[in-house]
Amino acid sequence: MNLINEYQPHQGRYESMPYRTVGRSGLKLPAISVGLWQNFGFDVPLSVVRSILHTAFDHGITHFDLANNYGPPYGSAEIQFGQVYQRDFRPFRDEMIISTKAGYDMWPGPYGNGGSRKYLLSSLDQSLSRMQLDYVDIFYSHRVDPETPLEETMGALATAVHQGKALYVGISSYGPELTIEAVSILKQLGVPCLIHQPSYSLFNRWIETSGLLETLQSLGVGAIAFSPLAQGLLTDKYLHQVPDQSRAGAPGSFDSSLITAEVRSSLAGLKMIADERGQSMAQLAISWVLRQSSVASALIGVRSEAQLLDAIQATSSLQFSSEELTSIEAYSREFELNLWAESSNRTRQEMP
Repeated sequence: MNLINEYQPHQGRYESMPYRTVGRSGLKLPAISVGLWQNFGFDVPLSVVRSILHTAFDHGITHFDLANNYGPPYGSAEIQFGQVYQRDFRPFRDEMIISTKAGYDMWPGPYGNGGSRKYLLSSLDQSLSRMQLDYVDIFYSHRVDPETPLEETMGALATAVHQGKALYVGISSYGPELTIEAVSILKQLGVPCLIHQPSYSLFNRWIETSGLLETLQSLGVGAIAFSPLAQGLLTDKYLHQVPDQSRAGAPGSFDSSLITAEVRSSLAGLKMIADERGQSMAQLAISWVLRQSSVASALIGVRSEAQLLDAIQATSSLQFSSEELTSIEAYSREFELNLWAESSNRTRQEMP
């Protein structure tokens, strides 16, 4: 593939994708956003990354979500995105929402992790350099850091906006109490908290059970749900076995022993409902997350154009009957599957 060919996006890209307002703001996000987490690092050819990103933008996906340590290796997803941006997307920058985050491990030493002002602002400068951008649209505190005062973390986010390096700021995986506190601090600093990025899926409903969803609604903060497919669990691939090339079958990902007979039984029931709706399992899971009007977007990770196109189709069937919701509830008890290895190390009670 000749990577220097001029890219022209599809002229009808805005005709079918729904866009939702983010909280009490003027910003809208596509119902489907693409996250460049594990499938866009240097282990994936740039031609594949480029093809997926083109397909996304051609179908009205204007939001691309990254973080400093996405890869592998760390930083490589931002570098790959930056190359595609320079070659293809630069003329369309004002049609895009590009976000990045900092909070987890990034570089050696005491200043390459956490929520300190030193780390967050240094990381943002590095992210902008890797992506070859002047600014990001959204900069997130990726996690709560129990060792850093919340005032310092929120102050760093506000500084990013005041410096013109971010248009908006958000938080990720903060529980209700800390969310209220963070939003209050940012308000005092003259920078509203635009958005919260929590994990949310049929098998992970902590934002409902903890009261976070109601908290965000009352505060006027938008929500974008990451891992709505429970890292691929809510797809057809795990109905019978764990494929070698799947996330559960790969080293360093979630433990395949979590996929028990009970889980498979629930997946089979959900598959039946999806079939009756004329949807794939992935489409059902995404539609279910988007049934919440306060969820501005479902943030998905994909390995191929085919997976992306399948997910996009979820936006054509976002309505559920009461009977369907009752049936889904019967097959989707909250398993509280520990799909995120770091969750066992979280010390703040407000976190999921």
